Amino acid sequence: MPPTSPLGGRTAVVTGAARGIGALLAHALSERGMRLALLGLEDEELRAVAAGLPGPAAAFPADVRDPEAVARAARQAEERFGPSSVVVANAGIAAGGPYLDGAVRTWRDVLDVNLGGSAVTAHAFLPGLLRTRGYYLQVTSLAALTPSPLLAAYCASKAGAEMLAHCLRTEYAPRGVGVGVAYFNWADTDMIRAADTTEALHALRSRLPGPAGATAPAAEVAARLARGIERRARSVYAQPWLRLARAGRALAPWAMGPLTSYLFGPAGPGAAGPATGPLGAGGRAAQRTGER
Repeated sequence: MPPTSPLGGRTAVVTGAARGIGALLAHALSERGMRLALLGLEDEELRAVAAGLPGPAAAFPADVRDPEAVARAARQAEERFGPSSVVVANAGIAAGGPYLDGAVRTWRDVLDVNLGGSAVTAHAFLPGLLRTRGYYLQVTSLAALTPSPLLAAYCASKAGAEMLAHCLRTEYAPRGVGVGVAYFNWADTDMIRAADTTEALHALRSRLPGPAGATAPAAEVAARLARGIERRARSVYAQPWLRLARAGRALAPWAMGPLTSYLFGPAGPGAAGPATGPLGAGGRAAQRTGER
């Protein structure tokens, strides 16, 4: 544990912790001396992550779309480790492709996990954060800042999650709870690697200019999030250039129309490839659970 870390001896909750950024962030927080409560759908993978952390940790399998399951996990985590000082709403899935080609079930899953799951997480864990005067971090994306072709449901869900966090800050900052928003672009995770195997999303990413199409190492993203949590930052940028994207967000809806026409030509993005289902192992797990 870094000797100056303000996180040592406290409890953190990370959703979507079975793999990817969630698992790496859990490791970074554990190295800083935190006790970790890990939430996610994939029981075996979640327990493996908990077992591999350097400090105290436990897995609490739960679907973030299920208020009763998340409330039960919150009670169990508090019984095990005490009230949480940090909660990271990281659970998320993605799907892409032309909007009209996508299954209604798919875009509902994306909205329900990314936005609904964040609201459920906040509702279950805010009472503990109020007692500890803790910190809530909402993971979003560049998709919260700018519209994108082929990612309508994902953009809508991340924009909604960002606004949820801003609303929570206005309500609970006067009572001592810090609220931050984390912004990512592409990171080297299972979900993004799965996106690159699809015709539509590979076509989108290969056309994006400059850093907008670049992939950041997942461990680097997790480290930035951990440092933001230590600072109780209002905004955490996984890639530094996202500060500029946020500053220019008012122009994004105007600019994306001409940019999309330039990138995809007269045929438009609708010809880029078929719609995908939920991407990666985490997305498939969410789809299976939602069908039960």
